[in-house]
Amino acid sequence: MVRHSHRTSESWTKLPWKKFRKNLFRLQVRLFKAVKAGDKRKARSLQKLILKSQAARFLAIRQVTQLNAGKKTAGIDGKASLNFEERFALENHLKSNQSNWHHNKLREIPIPKKDGTSRILKVPTIADRAWQCLAKYALEPAHEANFHAKSYGFRAGRSAHDAQRIMFTNLSSNKGGIDKRVIELDIEKCFDRISHTTIMDNLIAPLGLKIGIFRCLKAGIHPDFPEQGTPQGGVVSPLLANIALNGIESIHRYHKDGFRITEKTPPENIIEPSIRYADDMVIILRPQDDATEILERIKQFLADRGMKISEKKTKITAATDGFDFLGWRFKVQSNGKFRCIPSVENYKAFRQKVKAIVNCSNYGSEVKAQKLSPLVRGWRVRFVHSKLVEILRDEWQGIKNRVIGKEP
Repeated sequence: MVRHSHRTSESWTKLPWKKFRKNLFRLQVRLFKAVKAGDKRKARSLQKLILKSQAARFLAIRQVTQLNAGKKTAGIDGKASLNFEERFALENHLKSNQSNWHHNKLREIPIPKKDGTSRILKVPTIADRAWQCLAKYALEPAHEANFHAKSYGFRAGRSAHDAQRIMFTNLSSNKGGIDKRVIELDIEKCFDRISHTTIMDNLIAPLGLKIGIFRCLKAGIHPDFPEQGTPQGGVVSPLLANIALNGIESIHRYHKDGFRITEKTPPENIIEPSIRYADDMVIILRPQDDATEILERIKQFLADRGMKISEKKTKITAATDGFDFLGWRFKVQSNGKFRCIPSVENYKAFRQKVKAIVNCSNYGSEVKAQKLSPLVRGWRVRFVHSKLVEILRDEWQGIKNRVIGKEP
């Protein structure tokens, strides 16, 4: 038990964080196994334990106030940060109200999009973000037990590189990728249109947590769509979106040997060539697959959840023509070989960031190198399995020459 008397700034930093993570992880593993075994009663009991766990509360507060990228973004109350005393006070508040949380309204921030329009980022207060993080600790393991294997966005232990690997597996030359097509699926205003009923019906949670999530959903509703939407900017929103969309990956599937799929068909004999990352999705089609029929089934799946596909952005593309997904450009070449490079848009955005640093007259070459290093390293890590030589043959030498030439 952590003592709160004589608090100082060191009281926060010297909390047993490693022990907290171990305790939380132990509970989450038990929760995951309970749901896998179909024991929902035990699962809800473990979720209550997580919500009451001091380790989970402190880790949630630390996550939203010190670790998250948007930790300095203020909510509707104007608070952009908490000192150590306020963090301890928030822990006490979470302890008293974790099962009866009342969510504040959300601060709306317009974010420009590529097509000239804007989307609204809805930011909760720090206290609400901490409760959402605590709720996520209790919800995520329960739903991870049921999530589809071909979903990669905003999930623990999964990344865009996993989606890239599956793309290669399905479009490589020994899989006949040269003859395949791809449905590039775009869901129109996904986060703004998710049905609240769908989320609540599929939520694995005790009653108090369900009520808290319901209040969270209602805090950021659009006046024209009172029964839809999960706020972009909330800690728990990506998880709720994954809960609503789970199962869409299984709409198109077939037997690897061409037989009819039945209830007795072993899972290892079923091919599901769909790849989803949050609300971005591609569906790989064989020559004999009916794209129109598959799209109709997807439309019905989304309609049942209050959503619809974007007719403007959804398209069917031959694998040999190439398509963009998650910042990559995937293409099957005329010789049947799979090719993957950074997409044009991603590369342009990267170059703009590099140019902004290189062209800044306030920096010397040493400062420029320090600022460029993490940017370049991060981009190279993202595209480590891509053919960068084709793009960067002359680029790095040009950047080097410009940095040296502009040194004050």
